[in-house]
Amino acid sequence: MNTLGKNIRLTSYGESHGEVIGAVLDGFPAGFTVDKSFIQYQLDRRKPGQSSISTPRTENDEVIINSGVFEGKTTGAPIHFQIKNTNQNPKDYMHLKDVYRPSHADYTYEARYGVRDYRGGGRSSARVTSGWVAAGSLVQDLLAKEKGICVGAYVKQIGTIKLINEPLYYSPDIVESNMVRCPDTKVAIEMIDAIQQAKADKDSLGGVIECVIKGVPAGLGNPVFDKLSSALAHAMMSINAVKGFEIGGGFEMSSMRGSEVNDAFYIENGKPITDTNNSGGIQGGISNGMNIVFRVAFKPTATIGVAQQTITNSGEEISLEATGRHDPCVVPRAVPIIETLAALVLGDFLL
Repeated sequence: MNTLGKNIRLTSYGESHGEVIGAVLDGFPAGFTVDKSFIQYQLDRRKPGQSSISTPRTENDEVIINSGVFEGKTTGAPIHFQIKNTNQNPKDYMHLKDVYRPSHADYTYEARYGVRDYRGGGRSSARVTSGWVAAGSLVQDLLAKEKGICVGAYVKQIGTIKLINEPLYYSPDIVESNMVRCPDTKVAIEMIDAIQQAKADKDSLGGVIECVIKGVPAGLGNPVFDKLSSALAHAMMSINAVKGFEIGGGFEMSSMRGSEVNDAFYIENGKPITDTNNSGGIQGGISNGMNIVFRVAFKPTATIGVAQQTITNSGEEISLEATGRHDPCVVPRAVPIIETLAALVLGDFLL
């Protein structure tokens, strides 16, 4: 329930307004030099308060590694990543103590457990994903340095504003050139304007992140119930606010003919490659050596200031205008979450 992976296992812990959040990574190989600056870089991309289109909550998200590392190298023991919550304001959420926010996890958590942490959503908050990013970035760094596998994600769509492009691996410098993390400057400006307008309206927007992974060898993954594509879908659908996952040509292929979407093979430099990549680099659940390409769809942030019909836990019907510190659009901050979870999945198969 709180653990992802079989060979490399990520166990997540913590709540939005608890004392600490983080993760334990078990099964990571010994002898790898830990680049803490890369881990912190990914955490800084995810942390709140980084721009005018994110939540105003400010957290440094400075990672503390408490075990599994000796003299800068991993030992093979479980690695403990800890991040302190330093800017909790539980009082901001008192008005939500007895209220079920529309499309949030308030009602379902209480239905499941009989109790819920109303302070920013508690365990259901995306705040807990910082532990995933800390652990996953270590795996991402290893994949790049020792396996030549590079994982890169970027914002493809915000609301109705969409980047029209062929899926490409973009360097971090290009993706980080603007606050919305879209590699096209003109489209990025439109996206930022749309998010700021939604914020002014006390509303929210969703969007799509595209991820491209290059350097994955053919033959990674297993048939039937342990497919590489299934594992990626499982990880991505575990992220807060995610409502859709598609790989390669995705849903658009359902309205096309096989002759239009099949990826024809040919030989280049002595190895098989395909002239198109509608399969998204995975066929039969196993990588074929092409770039892995997938997209993840996020719904608009559930907590908004617009008046909405809802109920209290005593059954009273009320109108709610939620307050607190929330992202008008979670998508830009989710880019490093996508990258690091994808790295965890690949690492679990490779290592």
